[in-house]
Amino acid sequence: MVKAISIRKIDGKPGQVYYPLEHITLPSSPPKSNEVTITITAAALNHRDLFLRQHLYPGLKFGVPLLADGTGIVTSTGSSATAKSWLGKRVLINPGSGWESDPDGPEAPAGYAILGGTKMNPLGTLGESVTIDASEVEVAPEHLSSLEAAALPLTGLTAWRATMVKSGNAKAGRNILVTGIGGGVAIMALLFAVAAGANVYVTSGSEEKIQRANSMGAKGGVSYKEKGWEKKLVDLLPKDRKYLDAIIDGAGGDVVEKGSKLLKAGGVISIYGMTTSPKMPFLMSAVLKNIEVRGSTMGSRKEFKDMVKFIADTKLKPIVSRHVSGLDNLDGIDSLFEDMKAAKQFGKLVIEVARESDVKAGKSKL
Repeated sequence: MVKAISIRKIDGKPGQVYYPLEHITLPSSPPKSNEVTITITAAALNHRDLFLRQHLYPGLKFGVPLLADGTGIVTSTGSSATAKSWLGKRVLINPGSGWESDPDGPEAPAGYAILGGTKMNPLGTLGESVTIDASEVEVAPEHLSSLEAAALPLTGLTAWRATMVKSGNAKAGRNILVTGIGGGVAIMALLFAVAAGANVYVTSGSEEKIQRANSMGAKGGVSYKEKGWEKKLVDLLPKDRKYLDAIIDGAGGDVVEKGSKLLKAGGVISIYGMTTSPKMPFLMSAVLKNIEVRGSTMGSRKEFKDMVKFIADTKLKPIVSRHVSGLDNLDGIDSLFEDMKAAKQFGKLVIEVARESDVKAGKSKL
């Protein structure tokens, strides 16, 4: 049997309920021909996991493991030569399935199925192990620790597509604004754009988070709590390029209104989330400047491979805000969710499930 963590059903309305965590056990079975079994060493939270506990995410299912982000070591394989070639390797798990390479979106008729907590995909990374097709893994970059590797898959993929693919402006000399710095996706967007040579600026409600972003390569930042923050941002831009080329945004809200004042004609707003509101007005001022709003969500298997290669080549590291250890540590794991609810984190919140050295030695429990 395989131990994992799921959520337990209690009474309550969506948005008001908060499902408690609980341990579950799942039957273990040997991997099929082209499958690999990965002993999980670390897994990481995303906002979707908090939304699941609040019944604010579609397709919720009880009794299946939570979390989509994970890393571990392949400890068993199926009979195919491809599967066997992964034995003993430290890997990253592609956080979803059904999307191979089409730049427009998932090819699968049922759409993209993200790991963790839903009926669309019964697999999740918050457990002792996961068995998955060998085509869904990549070698974890050597320079990353187990905690850093677990912090990468979903946020890295989301930021890669929004910044490097959809924005079209992650280039040397371009001015890019990343809003809401502090969350995992925003931080990875900052790191990718800086590595590509762009001038990156940030917004946050926390001066401390802005200063941390500056230490990671941002050219400056402003507090979105300040009235007229967009004017202050213009003052930070280079003298010969007093406009933004693109905005990478995860909030929605008034980003089009603010963006139309900041972006060049034909500028791009690449939106990977709408945490402020599920609706966002598109204004005539944006139409007159030919501004494009491009939705961006997760990414394809090809984009995941490209992102992991870029991380390995550039030696970039995801930021881990805090971690706790052990699947038995439900209080500690709950405290990570509390950090997310309060927006305390700068970077990713990670659970160390097992030590890599123990897994390699045939032991897996912390």
